[in-house]
Amino acid sequence: MAGSNAALPERVWLLRHAETATPTVFHGAESDEPLSELGHRQAAAVAEWFKAFSPTAVVSSNMQRAKDTASPIATACRIPHTIEPTLHERRVGELCGTSFSMSEGPWAETVRRWSAGELDYTTRGAESYAELRERVLGGWQRAIAAHPGERLVIVAHGVVCKILLLSLLPDRGPADWIPLGRVPNVSVSELTPLAASGHWIAKRLLFVPEPVARLSEGLPTGVGQSIRKSEA
Repeated sequence: MAGSNAALPERVWLLRHAETATPTVFHGAESDEPLSELGHRQAAAVAEWFKAFSPTAVVSSNMQRAKDTASPIATACRIPHTIEPTLHERRVGELCGTSFSMSEGPWAETVRRWSAGELDYTTRGAESYAELRERVLGGWQRAIAAHPGERLVIVAHGVVCKILLLSLLPDRGPADWIPLGRVPNVSVSELTPLAASGHWIAKRLLFVPEPVARLSEGLPTGVGQSIRKSEA
């Protein structure tokens, strides 16, 4: 990851795609789930929000939910939209289509084991932390290498964003999975390169732009079990 800043984008906005049509189950890389009606409105809202920041390019995974979030940004900002296929969602194996819970069950156990440093742990047919990190860092490197000096938007998936942030931010690692916080739909992390260290600094981290937040009355979407306003 080393290299001069001149060979890197000036700024990267890393964001999760908008809400899917069935946000309460695991989709993973095995399910090319489209956006919900709210998701399409979120994508349109964030596209308008980005116009003020003059991005020069947008890259997304090849999954429909990511492309349908990225395409409105490309249109609104009049910038090219390209695909980095290795930034796809985590393969979840037998969990695909099952109910999603952040507090109990196989995903909660996976997070507990990863946070404890068991980076090869996984459930049947799913990618481990170590496998994910190798894949998504490769995709990140290709995306940023193609856009030196630019202002780049990358649209990916919740777990992909989490792994990237824990790998790229200084003094972060798997033990920070829970302290780093949730990755709601259309949450944005604004990153700038830190000299030639290979690390990045978060100017803003996992925030949902206000025009997007208004669409769901400030409640995060795409975070597993429903969250009451008092818990948001």
